[in-house]
Amino acid sequence: MRTKSLSLLALLVLLLATSCRELEQLIDEAESRPLKLKADPFAAGLANPQGLQMDPKGQIWVTEAGTGKDDGKVSLVTPAGKVYPAIEGFRSFVDPQGDVVGLNHLLLKGNTLWILHVEGNLYRADISSFRPGDAPLQAADLETEDIGSFSREYAFEGVVEDPNPYNLTSGPGGDIYIVDASANAIIRRKASGELSVFARVPGIANPTPIGPPVIQAVPTGIVFDGHRFLVSTLLGFPFPAEKSRIYQFDQDGTASVYQEGLTSLVDIELGLDLRPVVLQYSAFTPQGFAPNAGRVVRSTGQKNTTLLEGLNFPIDIERTGLKTYYVASRSAGTIQKFVY
Repeated sequence: MRTKSLSLLALLVLLLATSCRELEQLIDEAESRPLKLKADPFAAGLANPQGLQMDPKGQIWVTEAGTGKDDGKVSLVTPAGKVYPAIEGFRSFVDPQGDVVGLNHLLLKGNTLWILHVEGNLYRADISSFRPGDAPLQAADLETEDIGSFSREYAFEGVVEDPNPYNLTSGPGGDIYIVDASANAIIRRKASGELSVFARVPGIANPTPIGPPVIQAVPTGIVFDGHRFLVSTLLGFPFPAEKSRIYQFDQDGTASVYQEGLTSLVDIELGLDLRPVVLQYSAFTPQGFAPNAGRVVRSTGQKNTTLLEGLNFPIDIERTGLKTYYVASRSAGTIQKFVY
């Protein structure tokens, strides 16, 4: 009986490995053909949407930075694209650069939303009983953790006066890993609430004669594929094209380059085959970031393939099911949907 069990296990492992190889081969073959993907409207009327999270019901929870008048909120979007306010009362303001800031990205774990704010707060909301159309919850009633003070007080190279906990994911043991876009670091939050620096995100040598000798690589997105973390980066000034990287970090925090040749990345998602799909915000020109220059790009570690282009300042990408993706645009206040 034990021999039969081992033989069956070996067969299952072989079939699984074969299936994975076949899946990768099918995806690679599909990419070798011309892509004619198009994004369709899904939801509109959002005030500077920032982060998306899909729940098991097919509903999307979206953070909205607001209009700068303390009107940040989390909204719930039904599978039909109808938007309902879910949590209101988050601080929203205009920063010195003239940008509306407030809520950043969010993470759904079970029935709990973990919500990041640019001022260094991590909010926690129990959404188990919330239904579309219910009276919105209030931000003032949520449990809140001050994680910004940790970055301010940590001995980073250079002073981190304004921490920016930007995006987050769940990792081994249920710990939460947060990318700080000001400290250029990954912060680990254990289940106990203890914070530590998991890793620093390295910059790159400036390939241009303009700007500093080393360009900061700002972490913008993070995912865990079951073995390693993958982090998307947006380079600082002068924002050189095709120099952004996807970094990979092992579970000890050691960094290496997964993929190069990318531009101004603002988010990362895992595809069906666990390879990263990243979001390009725009391309920098002498007049600034160009409109309608956003892209969705699939990276394999060997090559980059553009899946969708012509997006207007996209900020977040979320996959659901086998091949459906949603993309949020801050400037348009919309969520678009495409199938790959």
